[in-house]
Amino acid sequence: MSENLTMQALVHAGCAGPAGLRLAQVPRPEARDNDVLVRIAAAGLNRHELFVIDAHTDNEPKIVGADAVGTIVATGDTAEQRIGDIVLINPCIGWTRTEDVPEVPTIIGGPIPGTFAEFITVPSVNVHPVPPHLSEIEAAALGLAGLTAYRALFTKGRLEAGQHVVITGATGGAGTLAVSMAAAAGAHVTVVTRHSSKVAQAIALGASHVVVGIDGFDEKLHTPADLVIDSVGASAFPAALKALRPGGRVISFGATTAPDISLSLRELFFRQVTLEGTSMGSAPEFDQMLRFVTENQIRPTVHTVRPLSEAADALREMASGVAFGKTVFTLGGITTWESPVAEAR
Repeated sequence: MSENLTMQALVHAGCAGPAGLRLAQVPRPEARDNDVLVRIAAAGLNRHELFVIDAHTDNEPKIVGADAVGTIVATGDTAEQRIGDIVLINPCIGWTRTEDVPEVPTIIGGPIPGTFAEFITVPSVNVHPVPPHLSEIEAAALGLAGLTAYRALFTKGRLEAGQHVVITGATGGAGTLAVSMAAAAGAHVTVVTRHSSKVAQAIALGASHVVVGIDGFDEKLHTPADLVIDSVGASAFPAALKALRPGGRVISFGATTAPDISLSLRELFFRQVTLEGTSMGSAPEFDQMLRFVTENQIRPTVHTVRPLSEAADALREMASGVAFGKTVFTLGGITTWESPVAEAR
């Protein structure tokens, strides 16, 4: 195979976890029919990648990664985008109507090749202009986290101005965006974090209150919650349920500690609370999220920018929970980046 038909990619094979990651030359994809071929400039890291590599133990190489920003370099016969357009990728494939919830949403980098590569082909309906206030690095941190946070808060959580929302796991990619989005919507935001070192950063994003410590956090709230957005899972769930006012809502989109809980149904029906799950989001919700982010000038929180060769270390760091915001990998010529917040200072 000639060199111009291959590309460098981060692949996972052989053993579970970061130890199975390696850079390799693999066949470059081609744009067919309604596809576009995107040369990737920057790719955001999500906890989804950790789940994928922890579950992948066979020897078939898998390209991971869900988020990316890049340039269209080729199109299929019926794709309408222009070559040279810089685009943000919606990582959720085939979910065209919000009400038609799939059994398991198809996500880039899960069952299909991902974004931790020099090129990717995606359906043309899955690429969007980058919000004009964002750099390519920031936009690469937006896709999956922004979609997840938006659906959890507004589609499922029905958050309104003046309501009190409690967000656990609020210092990761989706969590930090959820804080910014909820504050922009006029909600009163309480963040729950394990790390006292993250208090000032959470307040800077728009949190009104910060509670340090997951266990029994309901006892530390200034007022009961209308809505709890939880991605922590088992260790946070008892307090999340107790934190609600009668008639309140818990929306779950993750289980970073553990997925299994013990639940008395009396907790639900006597206090008339609602428990719902959510994962990713639909194409219309991605459009709505982009409009909301643009109108409110919301910026994803970027923890660090690294070359793709450091992916294994970045995944281990993410698993430890010490980061605040997202890691972004650079591929297509972006070598330096400074946070606009830092520049403003």
